[in-house]
Amino acid sequence: MQHAKPLMNIILLILELSVSYAARDILTLGRTAIAPAPAAAGPAASIDNSGIGAVSGLGVNWGTVTYYPLPTDSMVQLLKDNNIKKLKIFDVEHEILTALAGSDIEVMVTVTNGQLADMGNFEVAKEWVKVNLTRYLELKVGVNIAYVAVGNEPFLKDYNGMFNNVTFPALKNIQNALNAANYSRIKATIPINADVYYSPDNNPVPSAGVWREDIADLMDQIVAFYHNNSAPFTVNIYPFLSLYYGKGKFPVDYAFFDGNSNPLMDNGAAYTNVLDANYDTLVTVLNKAGYKNMPIIVGEIGWPTDGDINANVTLAQKFYKGLVKQLATKKGTPLRPSDQMNVYLFGLIDEEGKSILPGDFERHWGIFTYDGQPKFELDITGKGGKNTLVGAKDVKYLSKQWCVVSPSVTNKTALEANADYACKNADCTSLGNGSSCSNLDYLGQASYAFNSYYQNFIQQSASCHFDGLATITTEDPSSGSCKFDVQLAPAPVPIAPAPAPAPALAPVPDSADGPSNSPSGSPSDQSAKSESVRSAFLSIATIVSLLFGLSAFHNL
Repeated sequence: MQHAKPLMNIILLILELSVSYAARDILTLGRTAIAPAPAAAGPAASIDNSGIGAVSGLGVNWGTVTYYPLPTDSMVQLLKDNNIKKLKIFDVEHEILTALAGSDIEVMVTVTNGQLADMGNFEVAKEWVKVNLTRYLELKVGVNIAYVAVGNEPFLKDYNGMFNNVTFPALKNIQNALNAANYSRIKATIPINADVYYSPDNNPVPSAGVWREDIADLMDQIVAFYHNNSAPFTVNIYPFLSLYYGKGKFPVDYAFFDGNSNPLMDNGAAYTNVLDANYDTLVTVLNKAGYKNMPIIVGEIGWPTDGDINANVTLAQKFYKGLVKQLATKKGTPLRPSDQMNVYLFGLIDEEGKSILPGDFERHWGIFTYDGQPKFELDITGKGGKNTLVGAKDVKYLSKQWCVVSPSVTNKTALEANADYACKNADCTSLGNGSSCSNLDYLGQASYAFNSYYQNFIQQSASCHFDGLATITTEDPSSGSCKFDVQLAPAPVPIAPAPAPAPALAPVPDSADGPSNSPSGSPSDQSAKSESVRSAFLSIATIVSLLFGLSAFHNL
């Protein structure tokens, strides 16, 4: 076992690096428009999952950073059709919560990082609970809100302590406000990045886990508060990021659940995958703090399907199948063999509005594509039968037409310049090295870029000009795994009743809500942000298309 320590050193050090970025739901307002990720093949339509629930302990994260979303009712029906009973959202999403009323879906809502400082005032926290929870809990058929996530990964090293002094006061006040409102069954918890604990270089095994030095005292206070309120510890763990940041040095087998011929041995315990090793490192730290039975929730875990050589449908399906199988066995981890691990998959659906600063894969975390169709077959029931994911029904698309390079194009320089422009204003993450469309030649890549731009501007003819280099076709240019999408038909914006007034909050810096190195938008709810941007696209699309589609690089 002389190789065990260096191997674990690689695993834990890379895991620490890989999870040190956050912001799962970042709306990049500075970009003109972003097109949806390519769809993959859907499941067999004959499968009926009715009456069969997801495996015990399995939930999903629903991020809403998308410009042309499926109707909320359709998304909630998607959850119901797949018998997903646990949901985590990244704000207090009024439209989502209203649609969930009367269902048995257990929900975790979020106080955003940008609101943490204000929650240090107990009166503001009480008002937040009243405004954001009471009206849903006290409906005739209410919403099953079980948790409040207080911030999202606020102790990331990349934040340089920005939220260190405001997160614990916010946690205390939110939980105390819940208790005061007779909602003590609802637990406040902080979704924390796994870089808050680690194993030292001289003994890199789970049993040597300790808190990160700069926040050790703070973490001790937080877990003591959890214990006093019977609340869970929530942590986000991403094996994919270990592989991504490993740059070829990370043992690939440790990201999955198929066993390993060279397990890491730690005091007689065999570790064959990163999830178990990371989870038990946290268990060790909690044990040392005196909380051997504290419940743990894995708030985010998943595998993207595009945007990197290891982000593909094959590996994602392998990861999720292994994870569901492990959950179904109820064997737990070496240090907690009787634990039923509780995990929230990240995420439910692709989000084309997210920042790609962490990597092109950021827009491709969904187990469903932008249009609510499964990317692969997956039995989330854990039964091992023919049950598989069920796609969204009655999806409305724009016309079946695409924008591609005109057959008469001969000016390669002008073509590449226009394609580059299109990619700066659309989503070309599927063209990157190792991605689903990376094998296209320069004509195919330009067509992909043009079509992404064209679909983003809801197929307005002026957005398929590109200085005369593009043309509209009704022949699908998709090839193999590379899909040229057709945008969803924008739904009419409903006139909804005004929500109850929110408590007055002082301005605060923007903060990250859910993995990355860039800040997200304001503390306002993501649905509103997405809707406002989508509406802006609809109103300015023609002008922008005319300005740029007709005159892009006119002087070339």
